[in-house]
Amino acid sequence: MSNQNIYSREAILSQIDANEEWDVIVVGGGATGLGTALDSATRGYKTLLLEMADYAKGTSSKSTKLVHGGVRYLAQGDIDLVKEALHERGLLAKNAPHLVKNQSFIIPNYKWWEGMYYTIGLKVYDFLAGKLSLGKSKHIKTKETVSRLSTLKQEKLKGGVVYQDGQFDDSRLAINVAQSCVEEGATLLNYFKVNGLEKDEQGNISGVKATDTETNTEYTFKGKTVVNATGIFTDEIIQMDNPEARKMVRPSQGVHLVFDKSFLPGNDAIMIPKTDDGRVLFAVPWHDKVIVGTTDTMLDEHSLEPIAQEQEIEFILKTFNKYVAKQATRDDVLSIFAGLRPLAAPKDNSEKSKEISRSHKIIVSKAGLVTITGGKWTTFRRMAQDTVNKIISLGKLPKKECKTEQFALHGAQPMTNLENHLYIYGSDKEKIENLMKQEPDLAEKLNPNLPFTKAEVIWAARYEMARTIDDVLSRRVRALFLNAKAAIESAPVVAELLAQELGKDENWKKNQVEAFNKIAKNYTI
Repeated sequence: MSNQNIYSREAILSQIDANEEWDVIVVGGGATGLGTALDSATRGYKTLLLEMADYAKGTSSKSTKLVHGGVRYLAQGDIDLVKEALHERGLLAKNAPHLVKNQSFIIPNYKWWEGMYYTIGLKVYDFLAGKLSLGKSKHIKTKETVSRLSTLKQEKLKGGVVYQDGQFDDSRLAINVAQSCVEEGATLLNYFKVNGLEKDEQGNISGVKATDTETNTEYTFKGKTVVNATGIFTDEIIQMDNPEARKMVRPSQGVHLVFDKSFLPGNDAIMIPKTDDGRVLFAVPWHDKVIVGTTDTMLDEHSLEPIAQEQEIEFILKTFNKYVAKQATRDDVLSIFAGLRPLAAPKDNSEKSKEISRSHKIIVSKAGLVTITGGKWTTFRRMAQDTVNKIISLGKLPKKECKTEQFALHGAQPMTNLENHLYIYGSDKEKIENLMKQEPDLAEKLNPNLPFTKAEVIWAARYEMARTIDDVLSRRVRALFLNAKAAIESAPVVAELLAQELGKDENWKKNQVEAFNKIAKNYTI
């Protein structure tokens, strides 16, 4: 199998030749980096992407799982940002129909004026979406609000406003974009850490130094352009280019709590428009659970596995419980995950994080390092297009048109039978089912409290570039995000399967289980 498997690490490593020059080297394998690599590869440029951990390991797997125009940017009057995001939401729903679904949101109204206020605002939202609208917003009476949100507090309830937005699985999208990149001829490597930039005699950037952290082999890659798409790690790469550079990014932490479906049993999500800190809070059905979030806590330091602060957990519980009759406690939390938004650092320290612009920025240094920051999953395709267009405008690449607007991503096929959790694999679903037919023991579940099977672990290692237990249980299947305890219990089985598939020994298995448990500890209260 391995000789014709284009996704195997051996096949990918064999594509590297020390003498060749890449057109585009992308540093970072989150939403932005993967999008940029796909845009570049589909235009026919020779593309290399290096990710120090795993695809979407950082911020890109820890979103609120919404593909949205940003209702709150509308309130701030940022019409262009909303319009662009709504356009991209529509494209993403077409290009990844197995992952993006139409989700109805209800804003419960407890004051007489809210119904009118939100109905008008959301009519503008619908209008801006134009042909790509997912459905009209409307005001609903108290009785319908209660029948759709059976756990909602009913005292003083005056009805609700319903609107449509998109909902998706973030790290699954990342993996499908990565597979698409490989299929389009790009070379992608996770667990490759860039630790320096190369410059030519004129002082212009001419490549990167990187280490394969699995083997500790060092590489130097030559490239016409280097794109820094490292999110919260942006400043580390900028400082390799210019140690004097001003800090570009300030992390803001967003925490989410995951509960059993019984806290929100219907198909509708709740949007709470004004929390005590002036943000919106969402409670969204996701993979048969409910995600509630998020917070906005400015931090001074950043890490790959940020930890939720006590007051963030309390804030979410307190705010959620104001709206639901069935009160959630700490014991009800199945998983807790924190992500860091790479916000543009304010020039002085006065700006509040929610006021810092969320639109993306492309910065080109004197030496030619192209840095893309800001933005969000919904607009990742557009960010990539803008980045590659910028590189062309700098004269670093021959001009070619963007191809991603109508590009169907790996696995793209309309969603069917949402009861079967394998629907998120799209057109790969059948192939995974065939694996289970060929080897019936692969149909066994990893854990009785989760739907995921052994076949999915083999699939992840063989065709989805997974290298560790964390890659599998956090981002290929979403076990850690849905039920941290069940994920921890599944780790030894996953270690066993991965060791067989990747040819690893007992020692590796032991280290893997330990490493995963250390990560997973932060996902439990």
